Amino acid sequence: TIKMKITMANPSPAKSMGDPGITPLSPSHIQQNDTDPNAHTGPSFMVVVAIDFGTTSSGYAYAFTKEPECIHTMRRWEGGDPGVSNQKTPTTILLTPDRKFHSFGYAARDFYHDLDSTESKHWLYLEKFKMKLHTTANLSIDTELHAANGRRVKAIDIFAYALAFFKEQALKELSDQAGAEFDNADVRWVITVPAIWKMPAKQFMREAAYKGGLVPRDNPEQLIIALEPEAASIYCRKLRLHQMVDFGTKTTQNGFSPTENVGTGMTQAKEHVRSKRQSRTFLVENVIGELWSELEEGDRYVVVDCGGGTVDLTVHQIRLPEGHLKELYKASGGPYGSIGIDYEFEKLLCKIFGPDFIDQFKIKRPAAWVDLMIAFESRKRAAAPDRTNPLNINLPFSFIDYYKKFRGHSVEHALRKSNVDFVKWSSQGMLRMNPDAMNALFKPTIDHIIQHLTDLFEKPEVCDIKFLFLVGGFAESPLLQQAVQNMLQGRSRIIIPHDVGLTILKGAVLFGLDPGVIKVRRSPLTYGVGVLNRYVEGKHPPEKMLVKDGTRWCTDVFDTFIACDQSVALGETVKRSYTPAKPSQQVIVIHIYCSEKEVVSFISEPGVRKCGTLRLDVTGTESTAARREIQTHMQFGDTEIRAMAVDVATARSVKASIDFLSQ
Repeated sequence: TIKMKITMANPSPAKSMGDPGITPLSPSHIQQNDTDPNAHTGPSFMVVVAIDFGTTSSGYAYAFTKEPECIHTMRRWEGGDPGVSNQKTPTTILLTPDRKFHSFGYAARDFYHDLDSTESKHWLYLEKFKMKLHTTANLSIDTELHAANGRRVKAIDIFAYALAFFKEQALKELSDQAGAEFDNADVRWVITVPAIWKMPAKQFMREAAYKGGLVPRDNPEQLIIALEPEAASIYCRKLRLHQMVDFGTKTTQNGFSPTENVGTGMTQAKEHVRSKRQSRTFLVENVIGELWSELEEGDRYVVVDCGGGTVDLTVHQIRLPEGHLKELYKASGGPYGSIGIDYEFEKLLCKIFGPDFIDQFKIKRPAAWVDLMIAFESRKRAAAPDRTNPLNINLPFSFIDYYKKFRGHSVEHALRKSNVDFVKWSSQGMLRMNPDAMNALFKPTIDHIIQHLTDLFEKPEVCDIKFLFLVGGFAESPLLQQAVQNMLQGRSRIIIPHDVGLTILKGAVLFGLDPGVIKVRRSPLTYGVGVLNRYVEGKHPPEKMLVKDGTRWCTDVFDTFIACDQSVALGETVKRSYTPAKPSQQVIVIHIYCSEKEVVSFISEPGVRKCGTLRLDVTGTESTAARREIQTHMQFGDTEIRAMAVDVATARSVKASIDFLSQ
């Protein structure tokens, strides 16, 4: 009786709470699934602004509801790096020594860089901090981040500052266009998050938006949290043939064959995009793209969203006639974004110069470390499967200087001594990497992605995939493109949109204009409430027995509302009816629990956590029925789940939002 041991190890939560509890109303549950067709209509907005808050870079785009086919991407930013051309800005933030917001993006980086090293150690500089939301197991409003100088700051403050910055930039741009002050109440905001994020991380983003002043807490409809691969999917539906590179057909739209070289297609595509870059407005024709018109009812496709931090894989199926999307398999993926390559580079530097030196250098010369990573970034983008000439990386002067002070010998000496293959010292004062050495840095990350794709394609739900859309900033990498091509062996057509780094941003704007396009998602968790059931000898564990007024109950029972990976229509409401275990009860308390497991029997099982409570006070009311009926509703929205309890006899009701952040 292993089961017994487990339950003994976790004492009964219900008994310790001591409330009388509820029991399902016999004969059985009524499960009505009402989908609210107007779940997202609400007030009309003049403009939709989407923010793509990425691990490595961020940006915004917008469209006016009166001309939804024009998507404007944000103004060009000051600053910018060699070899990195796009509309986005690095996700970096700088706070003054007294923790006030100073700047974001290139401005933050450049200002931090120009500070004297005695001064810079007091300033708080953060980059690549979004991953913390994915990797923190018990995320809460109090979760902390570390700045480059090692000081700690609250994550919620950083995210709120960053979102407030984007709000200010976007409103400024809209006001300039309108020639008058633009009112935030006229904006519907959309923020994108990875689909594989857990619920606490998605809720965290919403909390940060409230704190950053994007929308008031009492008007949650003004903000939509969109899933990155869904946004990409919506944009890919609109693609015209001249807006993408198709590796699946024998000749592409640009008139050369894909077998010649993966990279050339992208190079020509980038030229094409660059010539159009001047006009930051993208026309999304109000038609379904040619590619899409080949899709028939029930066709399946995969969106592989490769970003800086995470890789998200989503399988969608097309539902005609409206072309709605249905998620077929719950989102999967992991922390296999392009920053994995930066970590490998850091490991390589540790191997050559010693981890003790690298750790010291990062803390003592943080701005120079940032410089070195920028130099690496532009070389990283030059890596390609067929490259033969070496890649040179500039070592900042302070690196060379500090190393000599630290070790007493030169950087050149360290490279000779380290016997790391394919990395040499060039007379111009650069690290010279043979292409094989660069490709080796990509390998662990790309292997993870390919392994994940391979596993996904073995799932029964994932057969006959017509297209594979490769999107996100990392999708520009020819090394990754080639690896995906080799893995698929022609099983699906690989489609890469031209402006692949902006795909999610544009899709998010389209989603904000018409949120009804995503109809069905898979629930990432199992939800239920804690109830009492009549005790059945032999069926229920003896230690769960509770005797009340001569009736034997089984306590801690988990009554499932919706199971993990079950299809949920957006806006759908699931209802259940309960009755107080003790008829004279004046306050009825309903506890809501969730778990990542599909089948849950008891709320005391490992991994089950309480995520909400409904307290319904029925004092001074009479129920005419023999047993008072309490209806419980759960409505599934974008990232918000709303729960409600109604006393049927008196129509008294109470509402609650499910909270994943409080421990």
